[in-house]
Amino acid sequence: LLVVLLANPRISRNQNKLDLWVLLDRSESTEGLIDHQLPGWKDILEKHKPSRRDRIHYIDYASEVLELGEGERAVYTGSRKLTRTNLALQNALALSEEEAPARVLLFTDGYATEPLVEAAAKLSARGVPLDFRLVRDEAIDDFSIAKLDIPTRTQLGEPFVLSVILNGHQDIPVPLRIFRDGQLLTQTEVTIQDGIGKAEFTDRLALAGAYEYTARIVPEEDAHPGNNEVSRWIEVTGGPRILLVTKYENDPVAAALRSSGFTVETSTDSLSLRIGQLAGTRALILNNVPAHEMPNEFLGALDFYVREQGGGLLMVGGQQSFGSGGYFQSSVDELLPVSMELKTEHRKLAVTLAIVMDRSGSMGMQAGAGKLTKMDLANAGAAKAIDLLGGMDQVAVFAVDSEAHRMLKLSRIKDNNNKEKLIGKTKRIRSGGGGIFVFNGLKAAWDEIKNTKTGSRHIILFSDAADSVQPGAYKKLLEEVTDADATVSVIGLGTRKDPDAKFLEDIAERGKGRIFFTTQPAEIPKLFAQETVTIARSAFIDDGVDSNPTGMWSEISPKPFDWLPKVDGYNLSYAREDATTSLVAQDEYLAPLVATSRRGVGRTAAISFPLGGEHSTLTRQWPAYDDFVQTIGRWLMGFELPPGLGLRHRLEGTKLTVDLFYDTEEWTQKFAQEPPKVKLLEGEGGGESYHVAWKRVAPGHFSVTRELDEGTVVRGAIQAGPHALAFGPAVVGSSTEWSFDPERLAELRTVSRVSGGRELLDLKDAWLRPPADLSTDLRLPLFITILAFVLFEALITRMGWTLPVLNTGGKRKPRAATVKAKPSPHSIPVPKQSISSSEPESSPPPEKKPSPKAAPSEEQRQSRFDRAKRRK
Repeated sequence: LLVVLLANPRISRNQNKLDLWVLLDRSESTEGLIDHQLPGWKDILEKHKPSRRDRIHYIDYASEVLELGEGERAVYTGSRKLTRTNLALQNALALSEEEAPARVLLFTDGYATEPLVEAAAKLSARGVPLDFRLVRDEAIDDFSIAKLDIPTRTQLGEPFVLSVILNGHQDIPVPLRIFRDGQLLTQTEVTIQDGIGKAEFTDRLALAGAYEYTARIVPEEDAHPGNNEVSRWIEVTGGPRILLVTKYENDPVAAALRSSGFTVETSTDSLSLRIGQLAGTRALILNNVPAHEMPNEFLGALDFYVREQGGGLLMVGGQQSFGSGGYFQSSVDELLPVSMELKTEHRKLAVTLAIVMDRSGSMGMQAGAGKLTKMDLANAGAAKAIDLLGGMDQVAVFAVDSEAHRMLKLSRIKDNNNKEKLIGKTKRIRSGGGGIFVFNGLKAAWDEIKNTKTGSRHIILFSDAADSVQPGAYKKLLEEVTDADATVSVIGLGTRKDPDAKFLEDIAERGKGRIFFTTQPAEIPKLFAQETVTIARSAFIDDGVDSNPTGMWSEISPKPFDWLPKVDGYNLSYAREDATTSLVAQDEYLAPLVATSRRGVGRTAAISFPLGGEHSTLTRQWPAYDDFVQTIGRWLMGFELPPGLGLRHRLEGTKLTVDLFYDTEEWTQKFAQEPPKVKLLEGEGGGESYHVAWKRVAPGHFSVTRELDEGTVVRGAIQAGPHALAFGPAVVGSSTEWSFDPERLAELRTVSRVSGGRELLDLKDAWLRPPADLSTDLRLPLFITILAFVLFEALITRMGWTLPVLNTGGKRKPRAATVKAKPSPHSIPVPKQSISSSEPESSPPPEKKPSPKAAPSEEQRQSRFDRAKRRK
């Protein structure tokens, strides 16, 4: 057995079945073609299936991979922006049985959006042939942008070149437009020659940050408009800087920082802020800028900027800052070291609030992937507003479609029990039909509250920015409202570019209120809360108040400091538990005037008194004003990045690669104790960031590769101890699906040929079994047999057992007689009567020895022979 084992015996037998994996390209470029022809393809494949043992498996894929049981009746629910053929092939190999013979049949246009290297290696290793059937659109009149070349990074003020390459079926001029951050930069015509056109532009940027460039062609006739636009980002580096967003033209904060050598970028147009401006920014200062004048995407991006990218954030006081500016429960609220709510015992005036809500038919639609409708979220927003009111406040709620319906008459909050009843009624509002008649809703709300005698009267209008009709005499009505010292704010569901957005903005402006827009229904309750706190619970103390230092400034700077003895006014807020308060107000509130905290790897600060404009006279006369501003700015910018670290990131199609290079002598031991971390955030605003695992490719070099969805804006940070290296934003290649890179088609043909496949023109040949035998290795069972014999032999030896004699089944032969030997001639004869007389007579005769068997005679042999013949 051991000799046979060493010979490596195997049993080979031919396979008599085949698994056919049919991969269907459901991307945008082939979706309709697949749907149209799939029923016929499936009939042919089923008809020519050799036996019942053969099986067909269908897989749909585009950006994602979905295994299906029913081919033509299945609906692909994933993203169609990409053609991830490599992922689909690997998925099919993972699902197939390793020993079972298999083939892959791919229906595609051949233009994958990712390389096929990994799948090719696995196909060859498994011996699975790849067949393909090209699905093409017969239309050839297509123009496209093949490539937009732009540097990933450039220096401040350094000129750089943008190169645009076009493909076209006809040699004619094609209009080309270049945009920077959505603004038209230049336009020209590019002449196509021999199917290719090229244009180059130069640009230079005077401000650091990240900028998005977009190339767009507008041909008169085009088969595939989806490949007519491409976007890329470029990062302009100019050293660490501070971004100051302010309401003041000549902000003294900017002058104080510049006098100390800081690079300061000032923005007075807060609505034009872009997340790209955070690139290279070490600290952001918001100086008396209200939340409704800040882009939602920019505010949402601040959490990742501070916590993960290590940025600094400072909010400065003023009548349009903190709670008065509508920052309560915004994305900035949790970052600051102070809380903006106003306790009931600190309120001075009662509020009368009227809420007017859209209940048109569109409000019955589901909001996102959940079961809640837009109406449910609007009800939750109104309920949140009621919950924030105090016992002496009053509230009324109206639901509007073609008419205004009073859902909750003007009622005083009184106590918590009554508040719960009012909230319960508000949450039961259901959507109706038709559009929203804005004028009817505003007039009904004003008629309800105009005769009240409270300190503040306010109307919140919630409406669809694309379906707000019947303006009526709204201008005259709003004039009446503001003349009575009441105000109107608007929450618009949509964007500032929607058809009725200008109308809603005009209502808020004439009503001396605020305007909010959101495309995310889940943000509606938060916006209601912000607006309610702005009216009912925020407070700006405009009386001068003495200040008192706490001695905690030493955590910011060890240098002795002479604080200003008094401030002109401040925003009332409350220090959080983890805040370090350096200066407090000496009044009944003991509110923090200067507070700091750490958030993740970043830092935040709150200066509750104004540093410029109204209510800042005493502060600007303070001798240590410049020193104070410079010190807090330097602290916000955090640690200087130590030497020995380098970051590089690049985007290739939809694949993001991030490389970290480090000095091994300086950082190896540090990284052994605390490895570097990579965090990514997808999207232009807020969201959930996530970790990505590193791969150490060489000493001093970490790398990570991540596949992203097309068109995704991604930002990231590498955290090395208390330091952070930020990168992005960068946009994943747009129009990748429509680029039709010929290299991908050539790669598909090569992979198919190497794997033993072919381009399948006749689907009848799809069931060709690959030349693969099922080979079974016998070494394991032989080894087990040998081991069993060794153990059995040891057991026999140990127990002293004797193996039994096997009976062959024949008759037992009689024992042969003993032949008596003849006496020797020299022997002495013994007489017969030689027994002693003393021996008893009864003694038995002695035992006779058997004599040898005599040979049979000739007669006996002949007799046995005759008997044997008769038996036969």
